[in-house]
Amino acid sequence: MKLFRGMTASCPSFLSKKSALRPLVAAMVLGVWSVFGAASTAWADGVNEAKKEVVKEVAIEQSAEHPPRFEQLTLEQLNVYQKPLGEQVMKVSSVGIGGPYNPLLRSPVMGQRMFDLLYYLRWNSSMSLRLNEFAILIIGRQWRSQVEWAAHAPLAIKAGLSPDVVADLKAQKRPAKMQPDEAVVYDMIDELTQTHKLSDATYARAKALFTEQQLVDLSVVTGTYITLALMMSMVEQGLPAGRELAFKAGEP
Repeated sequence: MKLFRGMTASCPSFLSKKSALRPLVAAMVLGVWSVFGAASTAWADGVNEAKKEVVKEVAIEQSAEHPPRFEQLTLEQLNVYQKPLGEQVMKVSSVGIGGPYNPLLRSPVMGQRMFDLLYYLRWNSSMSLRLNEFAILIIGRQWRSQVEWAAHAPLAIKAGLSPDVVADLKAQKRPAKMQPDEAVVYDMIDELTQTHKLSDATYARAKALFTEQQLVDLSVVTGTYITLALMMSMVEQGLPAGRELAFKAGEP
């Protein structure tokens, strides 16, 4: 526009109201602007089309099936550092070297330390097996861990936890038929995981039922199974083929 103003300032007679060329100049101006406008529109359309193509590519990539993040190992694949751990796991694990052991075997020294800790927590803890398994199930439900729930729900019931309590927990309800010690375990874990602290009132209830060693063991089994659930979420570790999922897609 400044260009055309300069032209009119330098040639006032050329664009005077009486000039016969004024309509011609106006047409020229409109023509130039229409060219620029068309080019601008074409450029914008091109950008929009490019964006659409990128969106399509992303959608295709996100919808395509992807391979597991950590390929499932077999005993035959284990190296000299992994094999001793794998052989120990096969003696006690209901999912073989699947579940948490598939990623743990990638770091065999740490995996061995974790296996030893789990051995203590599962079989030598000062907490009863019923309450220990209940604690594991609470964490499994919080994390929607298919592996933890599939492995430990049957063990919890076998250890004496009511199927009604397990069903309520799976439905994300505070179980209605808990025994007094189960209610303390539930409330203690729920408070610690949701608020990251434990109220004096809940601690007093726990201290009235459990020893200090039991409270430590309960806290550690809770934290350990959070670690396992987190690790399995990171690698998207699933159940072995043919095992039914406890938590279906779209369910809370």
